[in-house]
Amino acid sequence: MGRRFGFTMTLANAHRRRMSPDEKTRSVSLLAAAEVLALALWFSATAVVPALRAEGLIGPDRAALFTSAVAVGFVAGTLASALMALPDRVSPKLLFSVSALVAAAANAAILLLEPGSDAVILCRFVTGACMAGVYPVGMKMAASWAKGDMGFLVGLLVGALTLGSALPHLFNALGGVDWRLTISAASVAAAIAAFLVLFVTLGPNQVPAPPFRPGAVLTAWRDRALRLANFGYFGHMWELYAMWGWLGVYLGHSFRDAGIAAAGTWAAMVTFATVAAGALGSLIGGLIADRFGRTTLTMGAMATSGACAIVIGFLYGGAPWVMAMLCIVWGISIVADSAQFSSCVIELAPAGLAGTMLTAQTCVGFTLTLLTIHLVPVMADAVGWRWSFAFLCVGPFLGVVAMARLRAHSDAVKLAHGRR
Repeated sequence: MGRRFGFTMTLANAHRRRMSPDEKTRSVSLLAAAEVLALALWFSATAVVPALRAEGLIGPDRAALFTSAVAVGFVAGTLASALMALPDRVSPKLLFSVSALVAAAANAAILLLEPGSDAVILCRFVTGACMAGVYPVGMKMAASWAKGDMGFLVGLLVGALTLGSALPHLFNALGGVDWRLTISAASVAAAIAAFLVLFVTLGPNQVPAPPFRPGAVLTAWRDRALRLANFGYFGHMWELYAMWGWLGVYLGHSFRDAGIAAAGTWAAMVTFATVAAGALGSLIGGLIADRFGRTTLTMGAMATSGACAIVIGFLYGGAPWVMAMLCIVWGISIVADSAQFSSCVIELAPAGLAGTMLTAQTCVGFTLTLLTIHLVPVMADAVGWRWSFAFLCVGPFLGVVAMARLRAHSDAVKLAHGRR
């Protein structure tokens, strides 16, 4: 047994020596490109809904379902993937590639269907389910290259995806694009991603998966440190997608009440800038977390974003440039911590289960977003648009408490090589 273990370590060390910095740069760059191209499928729904509405092809109820079906599919996909531990039992590159190809086919099938049909909703559901084999799996692949820069590597992927999610708002601000072109381009992009990812080399941190245990996913809740990291992430997700999804509408009301001409166009442009700013926040957040610690960064970011959810109500209907500045601060802070919760899970997870833990985390987190996205208009009806975002502060503030407790936990020394 000793000789076998020594031989295994010798092979691992030899593998590490063969991995050059150039190989790391090439692989991470390819992976980031593949993630953005594949996730274009998700964001394409937001871009085409206004065009479909304008052509009278779908009504408001169908439009909401057309968009939310992707999120519901993602939750279902991540749940199934986590229960079967697919991210740790199947080759990450193969799982990513097949998932992207199936999603591309499902998305392209929309061009052959009536936009208002139930079959389109099913296609969007399948697309979302396949994203479970792309988003968390991509983070696991990036983490295989981490060497003191886990936060930055995962932050790079999240930042790229954040920038991609902002593009539909830019399209709408510029007058929209033909919905058939958007669907076609997204499908082609995902197919290219399925090809590109096959050329990504996994880093030296990739470890064999342990034997399959049906209850392995429950480790995310049984292990206290992992549970606290997940609770921090849930507080973050409580706020994120509700803000992203409704900020454009909120700003439209605010700018109109302020008497701004072309309020809708300005609202779309500020929303684009706000969401796009999150890409910068993700990169800076990764660098800060690697230097000063995950819990320090996440607590600071959530305290800032939670405060923005309250302060924005006081600026409602006021000077547009002041509102825009606050929104950009919110956009940076609300994403700055996103990748770091994933980094925490990767560093705290048992060997060989990082992919499963990431998938379980995103499954519950995105389920939570389905609740808060629908709560915003309910709050707007109850208290008016001015204070409709105020309740979002509850999530990040509770997240701060969870990460403070993680900071005090003995396992916090595992985060960023002992830097809490």
